[in-house]
This record gives sequence, C-alpha cells and structure tokens, in this order.
Amino acid sequence: MKIKRSDRLVDMTHYLLTHPHTLVSLTQFSKKYDSAKSSISEDLTIIKRAFEDNGFGIVETLPGAAGGVRYIPAVDEKAANHFIEDICRKMDSKERILPGGYVYLSDLLGDPQVLNHVGRMIASQYKEKNVTAVMTVATKGVPIAQAVATYLNVPFVIVRRDSKVTEGSTVSINYVSGSSDRVEKMELSKRSLPSGSRVLIVDDFMKGGGTVNGMKSIIEEFDSEIAGVTVFAEAAYTAKETEDYTSLIRVNEVDMRNRTMSVGPGSYFD
Repeated sequence: MKIKRSDRLVDMTHYLLTHPHTLVSLTQFSKKYDSAKSSISEDLTIIKRAFEDNGFGIVETLPGAAGGVRYIPAVDEKAANHFIEDICRKMDSKERILPGGYVYLSDLLGDPQVLNHVGRMIASQYKEKNVTAVMTVATKGVPIAQAVATYLNVPFVIVRRDSKVTEGSTVSINYVSGSSDRVEKMELSKRSLPSGSRVLIVDDFMKGGGTVNGMKSIIEEFDSEIAGVTVFAEAAYTAKETEDYTSLIRVNEVDMRNRTMSVGPGSYFD
C-alpha cells in the first residue's frame, strides 16, 4: 500500500541519515514506497535542500543505470566553530589539570552529544579521502573512533597494549612513548585490518605523538596506507614526534603551579 508523502519523506530521511556513504538506487526507494521514480526524485530534492540548509551534509545524486543517491555527512564552518568554542569554555577548569601535564577529558568524551559532533566533524574532514578503516588505541580513543566510523560507514579497529586471547594471533611493534620516554608495545589482531586498507588514525589526546607513530608503524606492517591523523586535543606546549595531523582543540599552555591552562581551537581550522 502506498504511504503518504509526508511519511515517505520522514522514512527516506531516516534511511539516508543511518546509511551514510551508501549508494541507494532510486529503484530501491521506488519499490519500497510503491511510488514512481519521478516522485522519489522530487522527494530527494526536498531532502537535499533541507540537509544543506540545516548543515546536515550533502545528498549527492549519481546519474545513470548504476547511479542513485547517497548521503555524505558534513559540518559547516559556523557550526564547527560554535561547537569548538563551547568545548573550549568547558575545558576552562582547574579540575581538568592532571599530574604530568595531562588533561582530564573523560566527561566530554563520555557525552553522546559531544561524540556525535566530534564524529561528524572528523568524518566531514575525510569524506573524500576514501577511508576504509578507522584506527585508535585502547581505551580512551575508542568512543571517538566509533563515532567517526559511524559517519564514514567503515569498520574501526582497536590497537591494544596487551593482547587478548579473543583476538587470536597478533602483529606487535615496539615504539617510543613521547610522554614517558620509554619503549612500549602495541598489538593488533591479524584479522582486524585487510591488506591495502586506507586507515584514518584518531585519538583523544596527543602529547608527544609517540602513540600515533606507533599506530603508523603497525599500519605499515599490514601493507596499508595512512589516510590521515586527527586527535581531539593536542598539547601545543610539547615537542611532537609526528607531523601531518590535525587537532580539534589545542591546549596551548598548562601552569601546574597555579593550575591554569590556555585552550583554543586546534589546527582543524587552519
């Protein structure tokens, strides 16, 4: 039975939002709603305009027999700036400063709304980079990786410092931790990452960059390539062992004596 157009618009919108980067043929929608393709095309024009006007992203149509429509999440610059300004305000607290110059982020990265914005911002940054997997290291980077992977519609893989028996055989590498200046180990299950993958590295906080370098090395062991590196926050007051990365926020200075810090937008906006 044919459904009302208003119901059809709602259902199509929900489908596109929950299937990002997925090509859907007009025939599929036409059969599902028992409607002519011309009607589906008109509906998609309405949805496309609404998505663009509200900053949800792009509804892209591809012509031809193998064509269709797909939703590409994106964030406009104004919304991204507003979100990061709000995060910087929330960062302005003495209680966030931890021993060793670290910054407490768990409350922010445990907030579904924050993760939703972070995931969409990072996914928007790499929407045209043909990313096939998102990688992070256990444990605090996992929520970010999951959020980004959801918007890119690709798997995410978790590098661990201690192997789990449920992971099966693993590939391990040694790396120098920039924060502790020690040689440490990280491992990834051999089944986690297919050879030839294009991997986006994400993490919660970068201090020296040693952990990111470790993940870069493990990607090379899997005969794969790096699509990019983005971290939620970086410590701008320490020397970095890695280059070619972006950050959403930048901790410019930490005064341990007075328990104050200076926080601003990261290189995402450069």
